[in-house]
Amino acid sequence: MSALVDHVVARVITAQVRLLACQARLAAQTDSEALHDLRTSVRRLRSLLRPLRERPGIEQLEAAAKAVGDLTTPLRDKEVLAAQLLKMGQVEPAQRRLGEMAGVFPAVAASAELQQLLNVLDAFPGFLRVAQRQRLLRKLHPRLEKRLAKQWKQLVAALQDPAHDRHRLRLLIKRVRYAAEAYPQLDRATPALTRSLKRAQAALGDWHDHFQWLLQADTEADLSPCIARWSAAMHNAEERADGVLEKLLDACQAAKLA
Repeated sequence: MSALVDHVVARVITAQVRLLACQARLAAQTDSEALHDLRTSVRRLRSLLRPLRERPGIEQLEAAAKAVGDLTTPLRDKEVLAAQLLKMGQVEPAQRRLGEMAGVFPAVAASAELQQLLNVLDAFPGFLRVAQRQRLLRKLHPRLEKRLAKQWKQLVAALQDPAHDRHRLRLLIKRVRYAAEAYPQLDRATPALTRSLKRAQAALGDWHDHFQWLLQADTEADLSPCIARWSAAMHNAEERADGVLEKLLDACQAAKLA
């Protein structure tokens, strides 16, 4: 169990270092990937924490990570949409949205949400060590294995549902993929299954982007020239995603997860 606690502490410290680097990049506005990298680091941290729920100190850290996610989601969505509009030659609506992003990166870097997360992360390893000495982390290994297995079970059940919800599947796939990366010593994902998860996440991500853009086009008139192309692209993405999801289910069954 000590090795597992060491693993969690090491992952938390790694997350803290990455977040500090992202904070510096956002403050200096050095590159366009800083916000994306910040969100990826937070998502991986949350995947590390999810199987630890109900353990001491997890709730506060998870809440702080969620707050940063909630803060940055609409900003990242606007950033991605602007890039898509530029790609399609829709320069004026793209520039309008990029203009709305002026000053956003330094604001995120200085936000109370990010600072709170960094503060909690700074204290968390010591808190976890105290909990370990007080024997509050007993049976951590079997508890984690049980929770990881439950996540796989939920994913397989969703894949087997003929009326599956693509939104929910996308979240479940991200959850099991990042949890597998967070706890490679406990998870049952094979290399082939990991590749299938990545392909499924990418396919559903493409579909989700177009779905969201079409929703925005209902209320944002300057997006109307894109509707026809986005509708066709979303339909194609649905077909690709369905094929990839079938292969993912096959991979789960081959790994005896079904």
